[in-house]
Amino acid sequence: MECLRTPDERFEQLPDFDFAPHYVDVGGLRMHYLDEGPRDGPVVLLLHGEPTWCYLYRKMLPLFVAAGCRVLAPDLIGFGRSDKPVAVSDYSYQRHLDWLSDWLHQVDPRQVTLFGQDWGSLLGLRLVAAEPSRFARVFIGNGGLPTGDRKMPAAFALWRAFALHSPVFPVGRIVWAAATSRPGPAVRAAYDAPFPDKRYQAGARAFPALVPSRPDDPASEPNRAAWAELSRFDKPFHTTFSDGDPITRGMDKSLRRKVPGASDVAHTTIRGAGHFLQEDQGEAVARFMLEQMGLAG
Repeated sequence: MECLRTPDERFEQLPDFDFAPHYVDVGGLRMHYLDEGPRDGPVVLLLHGEPTWCYLYRKMLPLFVAAGCRVLAPDLIGFGRSDKPVAVSDYSYQRHLDWLSDWLHQVDPRQVTLFGQDWGSLLGLRLVAAEPSRFARVFIGNGGLPTGDRKMPAAFALWRAFALHSPVFPVGRIVWAAATSRPGPAVRAAYDAPFPDKRYQAGARAFPALVPSRPDDPASEPNRAAWAELSRFDKPFHTTFSDGDPITRGMDKSLRRKVPGASDVAHTTIRGAGHFLQEDQGEAVARFMLEQMGLAG
């Protein structure tokens, strides 16, 4: 498998992102993650999606650290400071899950509070289903766990076609367009930082096509099995969807209906946010999470 590694200088002097890098080896690939706060604090795991990286959590991370939490935020393989296989065919749902599971077992956090958005939900919910005893609480924002048994929104079909076939894939501009806050040039450049040129973008281009969109997708049956486990998950399970995401709108209702832990706990709608609610209203998301964790100041 041919891989690229983004030069370290691409990550220097990014706005509001003064965090030390950490690395583990997963299947011969270097995977990057942030590890901030006291090692004995309550663990918060933040999982990003497409086409972002852990930079997406820069607004949330300081609030958790200030509350005494240990915060873990990995870059999925193909993103951020993690290694980047160069062929779209190098990526699959199962490979992403295997890489992330390998990372999780090496870092080995316990009593984890998970926040997952976009692919952070597709992967994070599989982790919860596989090892429910590792997780103390779950928050899902603008995400879910599709099985391909329901038709995807038209907006998603357009996005998938664009990712696979567009001659250019301007990541910073994509985040700008899907965020109501319309981040400025320096922030857009930070989202572009992992991708010096198009050779580095195979993972970002592959992701949309890996979402199960038909009942016989390779990931459909494993996701159905995961749902069987999640239907027994009775620990606190919160939804924090935004009010401005056309792709995941309504998925929060399905999650609350199917997961027992979603009963009798608080849920919220993040106002004034698009698909990337962490970019638009990250502080509001973190404050809601800390309130539910009993750690609000």
